[in-house]
Amino acid sequence: MKIVFLDRSSIGEDIDLSKFEELGEVIYYDFTYPDEVEKRAVDADVLIVNKTLINEDTIGNAKNLKLVCVTATGTNNLDKDYLKKRNIKWHNVAGYSTETVAQHTFAMAFYLLEHLPYYDKYVSSGAYMGDRSFTHFAKNFHELSRMTWGIIGLGTIGRRVAEIASCFGCMVQYYSTSGKNHTSDYTEVDFDTLLSTSDIISIHAPLNDSTAGLIDSGALSKMKSTAILLNLGRGPIIVESDLAAAIMENKIGGAGLDVLSKEPMASDNPLAKVMEDERLFITPHIAWASVEARVRLMDIIFEQVKAFIS
Repeated sequence: MKIVFLDRSSIGEDIDLSKFEELGEVIYYDFTYPDEVEKRAVDADVLIVNKTLINEDTIGNAKNLKLVCVTATGTNNLDKDYLKKRNIKWHNVAGYSTETVAQHTFAMAFYLLEHLPYYDKYVSSGAYMGDRSFTHFAKNFHELSRMTWGIIGLGTIGRRVAEIASCFGCMVQYYSTSGKNHTSDYTEVDFDTLLSTSDIISIHAPLNDSTAGLIDSGALSKMKSTAILLNLGRGPIIVESDLAAAIMENKIGGAGLDVLSKEPMASDNPLAKVMEDERLFITPHIAWASVEARVRLMDIIFEQVKAFIS
């Protein structure tokens, strides 16, 4: 059995993958460009990928291929119809990163809510050393308690964020993008109500036809001018040119993004124009990537491959 990792670097060098060698011959590639997949996959029985495109063009000559494992929840990179035609099984992994994504959601929220970049610069610049007062609060901030937290996408992660927000004393409301996720634990509202009444809005929805471009200029114009927008779902859910304009025109209070329409960030991304603005906080798609989450992820992948071989 030949197991090929096509983008091992996406898992992190600090994660031990040696146990996979118990299952067969293992080949590791740190990163694989689309035009390299065909050659590297040609005699593989199992492919382990993250964002690598898997379709007829890339694996058409991989005659031994029996299983594709995706080290993520999203499977937009798989041509599932082609895999079915070839009788190639595939697996993804759900639920491994719930705690860490929820944690990162609140890290971003507090960073923006309490103007932490401003206060960090104030102290690190030495300005506090020469101040006459023991305190300095030039940038006003408010308590999270009693704010309205709006959630777009009430899946596993959305529910966990709702639970934590409730513990902070927030009034939680949600909008189900699929129309399938409902709970009486929190208030369900329509999209426009969520936009206009929420102090913080966090996105935890998948990318599909109903969510692509969901947050555009029209949606942003309905938000409170003080509201904070957080995207922990998928980048194309937000129209980035519209968000850049909203920040420049002071239409919203701030935005925290862990996902972008193109990753790594493109040099022509409209948000590059406002990256120096303290109201915009972008992290490089790390919300999923705590050590614990990555260990859980690869433990699950290992069991998937082991069970398939058995």
